[in-house]
Amino acid sequence: MDSPQAKEILLRYRPGTSDAADPEFTGALEQARRDPELGRWFEQHCAFQNTIRDRLRRLPVPADLKETILAGHQPLEIAVWWRRPSFQALAAAAAIVLWIGLAWLRSPPREDRSFAAFRDRVVRNAQRGYAMDMTTTNLNEIRRFLTTHNGHADYALPAPLQKLPGDGCAILRWHNTKVSMVCFDSGKHNDLYLFVADRADLPDAPATDEPLFARVEKLTAASWSAGDKTYVLAGPGDEQFIRGYLHETAP
Repeated sequence: MDSPQAKEILLRYRPGTSDAADPEFTGALEQARRDPELGRWFEQHCAFQNTIRDRLRRLPVPADLKETILAGHQPLEIAVWWRRPSFQALAAAAAIVLWIGLAWLRSPPREDRSFAAFRDRVVRNAQRGYAMDMTTTNLNEIRRFLTTHNGHADYALPAPLQKLPGDGCAILRWHNTKVSMVCFDSGKHNDLYLFVADRADLPDAPATDEPLFARVEKLTAASWSAGDKTYVLAGPGDEQFIRGYLHETAP
């Protein structure tokens, strides 16, 4: 199943229901976990559905709606039906629902484009497992691959990272901009993930090369900027562990 097919299926997905266990959606949900762009669309779709459902639940129902409808029912009376209070109440409720739907269709929820959102997105996805565009232990081969495929290849590696073997690399997307990911093998199957982006694509990125640390689920992330690039290095362990791969330690 490719991403366009998965998207057609997920348009029918209702968050908060038994759809997650429905075999019809299993393959599409798996594709959304593999494809970051489809995954971002699916998050927006679920947020939109939840918001509309919440708004509908909040619509006030006239306390006397049932009595008004029953009182207005006169079989032998010829009346202008659209002037009855019951219909007017229902029409008002329908107009509100229609207005909310049109407002959301015209103005979909704005995505968070902050640096924190970028950092959290790429680090969380790393924990779910990226599909590498190329696998190799050779860091020079990784840099050549990124150069050939118009990824960010002019990055500067801290000295400790230069001594590690690679695992592979991938070219990712963040709001139609490219992000390079370089994976390092730090031993014992503990991978380190380095994400490289243009500083201009992340307006509120760290201002200096002094790393800022944050915990993102099971990984610790260090973020900094140097030249025209912004970096995020994520891996297991605490801040001290990650610092060991940013600066040489004294013998």
